[in-house]
Amino acid sequence: MRMAGKIGGGLLLLLVVALGGASVWFWFYPVTVNNTVNQFSAEFALDTPELLSGIGLIDNTALDFHSGKLGDYTRVKEEEMLGRLRAARTRMDRFDPAELSGQEKLSWEIAVWFLDDMIRQAEFPYGGYRVNQISGVTVNLPQFLTDTHVVVSEKSAERYLSRLREFGRVLDESRVRVEDDRTHGVVPPDFIIAKSISGMRSFIEEGAAKNPLVSTLAPKLDKIEGLDAARKEAIVAEATDIVGEAVIPAYQRMIGLFEDMAKTATHDAGIWRIPDGERIYAAALKSNTTTDMTAEELHALGLAEVARIDSEMDAILRSLGRTEGSVADRLRALSQDPAQLFANTDEGRQQMLDYLGKLNTEVMARAKDFFITLPPQPLEIVRVPEYSQDSSAGGYYNAPALDGSRPGRFYINQKNTADNPRWQLPTLLYHEAAPGHHFQLSASQLIENVPMLRKLSPFNAYAEGWALYAERVAAEDMLLYANDPWGNLGRLNDERFRAVRLVVDTGMHARRWSREEAITYMLANTSNSEDDVVREIERYVVWPGQACAYKTGQLAIIRLRQKAEKALGERFDLPAFHEVVLMNGAMPLGILDKVVDEWIATQ
Repeated sequence: MRMAGKIGGGLLLLLVVALGGASVWFWFYPVTVNNTVNQFSAEFALDTPELLSGIGLIDNTALDFHSGKLGDYTRVKEEEMLGRLRAARTRMDRFDPAELSGQEKLSWEIAVWFLDDMIRQAEFPYGGYRVNQISGVTVNLPQFLTDTHVVVSEKSAERYLSRLREFGRVLDESRVRVEDDRTHGVVPPDFIIAKSISGMRSFIEEGAAKNPLVSTLAPKLDKIEGLDAARKEAIVAEATDIVGEAVIPAYQRMIGLFEDMAKTATHDAGIWRIPDGERIYAAALKSNTTTDMTAEELHALGLAEVARIDSEMDAILRSLGRTEGSVADRLRALSQDPAQLFANTDEGRQQMLDYLGKLNTEVMARAKDFFITLPPQPLEIVRVPEYSQDSSAGGYYNAPALDGSRPGRFYINQKNTADNPRWQLPTLLYHEAAPGHHFQLSASQLIENVPMLRKLSPFNAYAEGWALYAERVAAEDMLLYANDPWGNLGRLNDERFRAVRLVVDTGMHARRWSREEAITYMLANTSNSEDDVVREIERYVVWPGQACAYKTGQLAIIRLRQKAEKALGERFDLPAFHEVVLMNGAMPLGILDKVVDEWIATQ
């Protein structure tokens, strides 16, 4: 047992599972910060089957007890989890941070901030819209089942069927929670209800046999060696029956509830509209930015950044001979240029994927000169599932599984290829893949001798801030736009878009802007199409504060780099700076500030 303190987070979790739960922990392990953080992490993971599969550590191994299950979505379970959070926070108080040093002290600071934030959020049991057009069980679980649950054997296929049965139960538990929210004054705005109903209807409208939960299963079964045709047919038939008898009826019940709520729903957009909404938004801003910046400070920052970036874009456009109209109008015209568009056909979509793959190859060829640790995990570039593309972002990234069973994936929304014109694609790739999210999230999985929590990147401002900072690295350091002024416009357009988010998010939730006011502002200050703007604004309505993470985090990392450059002068080493930021994992921005200060002192 003397080696316990050196056991990595992943192996530690495996051992806890093998022992039957975290409750036996202290019989075998010394009380250290790492072990204590891993203990409460294991407690939550063991009780959350979706999290365990998302981590990808023990699915389809001898230790797999969970991959045929889904979590408990009841209010009783939520209250139990809050009690565990508070108990975990109390356990962290056994350590005196003044007596800690190095990575152990950093782990303590990160874990304490994380627990305090989780408790702060949990203090509002009626703090938002748990089922909506872009998140909640009706959206998240279908993609979890089709993309995250790994089907590689007959046993894993049987576990998939078990999870399909569980899905009907989860939908009904969530419907009870939505009804309880309604009783306590939490009803989504009318336009959110309408989009949620539309998404749910679209998901079930073609019946069980053509539902993605069934249609995506057969190709996976075809890859299982030794599984005969009759057994494959039986598994697909059973999945069809489950979806038809349990899942679709549960969706229909949820739709019925939303239709009833629509009769009395109001049109106000901001979270201030629900009980305790102003405090809920303040907590959401703190959680997402990991700072104490107020809504007014963030609003002013957004306005200033929009003006600065607008000026830079105007100068580039003028140099390219585009002088008529506002910056937004000129960029919108560029987005309609046939030379910038991929055909909205299967062939055009594949050409877009091929182009993104080419860009990724180019950036990886240069990356070694700017980063010390490069991700060994593979990257796939794939289309957003068609069943979720109507409300999905233009692109997003899912991290690889820790056990290597699932690669990192960059999803590109190809419902309408015109939404992602060629001039905007490089910066989207640099943000979502290399050197953005794929570098950051993959690097966090490689950190050794730290608690599992630090491998999972649960801090929005750091993760999104890094990805937005990475866009600037691609331009100013890696010179990937040296011969591509259009692509550089795309980068600035992307950065301005994140600045606009600060304005409209705080506008709706703090200044009480209407949905229409926010749409008008975003249309005037971005190149996005109206449909895209509407999707974005409605996303911010249901995720208060999340959109403020990007710019806040980017500016913090830029500020820290400038501080290091000034302090170190010619001794400043950019790859080493990136290494200290990436290879300590995600953390609140205030803690990152101290980490960089300590690194500067050692140089």
